[in-house]
This record gives sequence, C-alpha cells and structure tokens, in this order.
Amino acid sequence: MRKPIMAGNWKMHKTVSEAKALAEAIKQGAANVSEVDVALCPPYTALAAVGEVVAGTNIKVGAQNMCALEEGAVTGEISPLMVKELAQYVILGHSERRQYFAESDERVNKKVQMAFKHGLTPIICVGENLEQNKAGETVEFVGGQVRGALQDLSAEQVAQLIVAYEPIWAIGTGLAAEPEAVNQIIKESIRNVVAEQFGAEAAQALRVQYGGSVKPANVAGFMAQPEIDGALVGGASLKADSFLALIEAAR
Repeated sequence: MRKPIMAGNWKMHKTVSEAKALAEAIKQGAANVSEVDVALCPPYTALAAVGEVVAGTNIKVGAQNMCALEEGAVTGEISPLMVKELAQYVILGHSERRQYFAESDERVNKKVQMAFKHGLTPIICVGENLEQNKAGETVEFVGGQVRGALQDLSAEQVAQLIVAYEPIWAIGTGLAAEPEAVNQIIKESIRNVVAEQFGAEAAQALRVQYGGSVKPANVAGFMAQPEIDGALVGGASLKADSFLALIEAAR
C-alpha cells in the first residue's frame, strides 16, 4: 500500500508572518496525523519560518522550485544546497515554471537528478493543456514528460519520487478533471511508462498525486481511485480549514 501524500503549494502567496500563522493552524489540526504524509510548500522567504513552526511534527516542508546548479553567478536562483537546509521536498517542473520560465523536460530532469544528489524528494509535475486534451493527445504527451523527467535515474530513485499529474486546464480554473479519467491517465501515461523503463516494482512504488482545482467538495472522488495517492493542492491549501479537510479525506 502506498502512503497518501497531501502537499500544499502556496505559490506566490503569504508573507512570512502570514505563512507562520497558516502553518501553525495546520499544525494544530494535523501534527499527529500518521496515515498521510503532509507537506507545506511556501515561498522561499518563508521556508525557514514554516520549518520552525512544524519542527518535531509529522509535517514536512517543500520548496516550490530550485536551480539545477549547486552554486555560481546565477542571480535570483536558489541552489539545492540552500534548499536542503530548509526542506525535505521540492516541486519541479510545475506547469507555471514550464510556461512562464520556459523550463524544458531536459531542465526538469537535471533538477530531479540534483534533488536526489542532495537528499531531496522531488515532486515532478506533468500535465497537458486543453487543446492537447481535446485532441486526445494526453497519454502520449504526459508519457513523454515522464520519460524526459526520469532520464538516467535508477529504479530505486524512481520508486522514491512523487509525480503530480496536473492537467493545465484544471489548475486554478475550478474545472477539476473526472476522477475516473484521471485514474486511467495516470495508469497509462505514468505507471505503464515507468513500468516499461524501470520495472513493475518501481511503477507500483512511486506515488502519484492529482492536482487541479482540488477542494474538500471533490477530493473524496479522487482519493477513491486506486492509482491516485494524494493531491498537490493550490488554492485550497491557503486556508487551514480547507487543507485540513483534504488531509482528513486522505486518511
């Protein structure tokens, strides 16, 4: 049995003081949860503060991105050496990074390899846009993203990572995908692809989240699907009560 994981991607929200308050509220409701892994992914500026709030609990911290280089003249970037002092997870290849910052599958792969080098667990985001979905290209496109992101990894590494399937057309739009359809896409474009390249054991071990307008009203449908192991949550993670409701549903 794969352990569910609920991760809150706060994106570019919350000042340090706001982040501390939100983390404290989530801690009060989820600090003793053991059936579900919980990760909070605040902006870089709040990583240390949130880490201090949840220290000693089962709640972990994740960064929203990191550089593929360890150090250098790369103004504005954050090194994995810096991230690993403050976090246990790192989100890589989010569609917003791919769209606004032109991140390629190759770049994502380099970051994934760097994450493993420094003991970070990557949450690798994949997903198609609306045009690709309507054209029936989802399985082929997402499968290609998975192959690209996992290039040159070992089966042992693949078994440890997390993939977040986030159809771009469902992120922040209120248009969540149908749970049964998501389950089938994950099976065909993620688990089957991983099984082909790394073996059935790795394919069954890796955890796959769904992301895209997940909220308390619809999370049960996703969590009931055998291929879905949790959620990467955007807007619903910005309020303690809604995020705690998602964690409870995962339990």
